[in-house]
Amino acid sequence: MLITVSQKSTEGFASLQAALDSIPPEHTSEVTIRIKPGIYEEKITVGPEAPPILLLGEDPQSTVLTWSDNAHTLGADGEPLGTFRSGTLNVFAEHFTAENLTICNASGPGTGQAVAAFIDAGQAVFRRVRLLGDQDTLYTGQGKQYYDNCYIEGDVDYIFGAATALFDRCHLHNKRSRGYITAASTPEGAAFGYVFLDCRITGGEGVSEVYLGRPWRPHAHVAFIRTNMDGSVIGEGWHNWGQPEREATSRYEEFGSSGPGAHPEARVAWSRQLNPQEASEYRVLTVLDGWHPEGY
Repeated sequence: MLITVSQKSTEGFASLQAALDSIPPEHTSEVTIRIKPGIYEEKITVGPEAPPILLLGEDPQSTVLTWSDNAHTLGADGEPLGTFRSGTLNVFAEHFTAENLTICNASGPGTGQAVAAFIDAGQAVFRRVRLLGDQDTLYTGQGKQYYDNCYIEGDVDYIFGAATALFDRCHLHNKRSRGYITAASTPEGAAFGYVFLDCRITGGEGVSEVYLGRPWRPHAHVAFIRTNMDGSVIGEGWHNWGQPEREATSRYEEFGSSGPGAHPEARVAWSRQLNPQEASEYRVLTVLDGWHPEGY
């Protein structure tokens, strides 16, 4: 099933949410929604009953989904939305893919938690997607998630949540000094939390002292494998969130880091530098427990 979303009145739906709502409840096979170039200002939800969905943009620069809710925005009930209702794109479907587009929370710096993509899916894939925001840009709620050649920016905890998520050749951009890239809440007993393979980290002009992560929950797991890090990354690398007891339960790992922000000798003592054999276990199929995302 193919649906088109376009800002031209002669081509399909003008709203992505309207396109999603048009899918018959009994439809179970994959739906491709082709999104033509344009800036689409709307809050979008892909519900748990949705069939496998592919959102297919033309390219990230020309195809933009944007909204500007934040944790303090008042909802229809008159109460603040909070972090988990602030998302621009909210995905609860079992199978979901997005390619060649931008997802933005335009709330702006200093407005608090403001999620661009809230992903609480079973299996989710993002290819060549830009995720733009400040605090809490990307929420990885549950399941298995794969990010391929994506650009993700923010300042505080801008990748956070409990999912097993693999970031393959992604670009992470720090927008503010003394921030945090990850805030993992990996469940106890999970083999993997966040794994970054062959990624790069940059910072805005003058940005410094950014931590690779801090543990939102006690068993946070984050591994950076062969990541190039610029000088915005602080030497210690990792922060304990003011809870020293989490140093014993968090798993923070690196292998083959390079660039001005790679300082293995300066990293906190409770993090680990993996050896080559350990690092070789960090492969897509292993991390995602046998799921190969190329099928979606």
